[in-house]
Amino acid sequence: MTPGARVAAAIEVLERIRAGEPAEKALTNWARTARYAGSKDRAALRDHVFSVLRCWRSCAAWGGGEDGRALLLGSLRLQGIDADTIFTGEGHAPAPLTEVERVSAVPDATAVRDLPDWLWERFEASLGANAEAAVEALRVRAPIMLRVNARRATRAAAQARLASEGIVTQPVEIARHALQVIDGERKITTSQCYAEGWVELQDGSSQAAMEALELPDGARVLDYCAGGGGKVLALAARVTGAFFAHDAAPQRMRDLPVRAARAGVDVGLLAQPEGEFDLVLCDAPCSGSGTWRRTPEAKWALTPERLEELTRLQLRILSEAAPLVAPAGRLVYATCSVLKEENQDVIARFARENPEWTVRDMQHWPISETGDGFFLSQLERVR
Repeated sequence: MTPGARVAAAIEVLERIRAGEPAEKALTNWARTARYAGSKDRAALRDHVFSVLRCWRSCAAWGGGEDGRALLLGSLRLQGIDADTIFTGEGHAPAPLTEVERVSAVPDATAVRDLPDWLWERFEASLGANAEAAVEALRVRAPIMLRVNARRATRAAAQARLASEGIVTQPVEIARHALQVIDGERKITTSQCYAEGWVELQDGSSQAAMEALELPDGARVLDYCAGGGGKVLALAARVTGAFFAHDAAPQRMRDLPVRAARAGVDVGLLAQPEGEFDLVLCDAPCSGSGTWRRTPEAKWALTPERLEELTRLQLRILSEAAPLVAPAGRLVYATCSVLKEENQDVIARFARENPEWTVRDMQHWPISETGDGFFLSQLERVR
């Protein structure tokens, strides 16, 4: 596909998204009808679409509208690409620009925030002077991060082996076993390094948060909202213990046994957790506002009502998980949100309604070049 044909396809996908189709589904459905498109074409199409989703308002301002064509025009202008070289009308490229489109850029478009207005108020209340930087960070693509499995290899050994398979990485300071992928990211899941459990895809902030938890040998650990199980695998790579995973939607854990075997660790899946655990991790469902570089569609879909619903769910999860903590154990609450309502406010309300629990600490990881926004709080029983 030519660059123009790729942009035309992206316009088509964006129109499907504007009509209510989820982004991933729209991309998949397009690919099914475009058998001629190669892997590089599909990757380029995805980049176009996600660049718009991250910067929807800016693209609309620079393109003079919110239809797919205007959004792609705005996106090209934001990237400094001469739109006339793409909108040629030749082959499968979009039709040439009209005179109206040529003067459609808004002079103050650089001042547009790529965030719904109601959310900006929440960002300011939660992040203060750092709010603007967080919104700006969400406009760019997230880094590809790997966690080296300490049970299989050192970080240096994994880096060397990845390089031999065409995957270029660099060590980063955010976590002891973190590598940032510089080149060859599309080779990761087909590499031997990945197949043999030397590395796992995991964001830097998530790695740092799991490293921050004190974990003695022999501990019984429960990941109460396990999802795919990335965090319990990170914990199991650190010490010898008994590790378990639970999720309200068990199908989310379907790949966990295979991932655990690949990593060389044992993780038991529990439909109904019973007994006591030294550490119970509640990585609760949340807005995901710290991860919106990866899921930009979500920041435009979130509503105040859904945010309030999430905070009620988070509080309920903590209340359900608390009885599973051993007397001297810890209850850990985590979100990939930067919003105070989902973080400090939930912890404060839980502690207020459950005076037998006290907050041991709270930690934040801002959106950065090597990590998403992440929040972690540890609670223990009052002694």
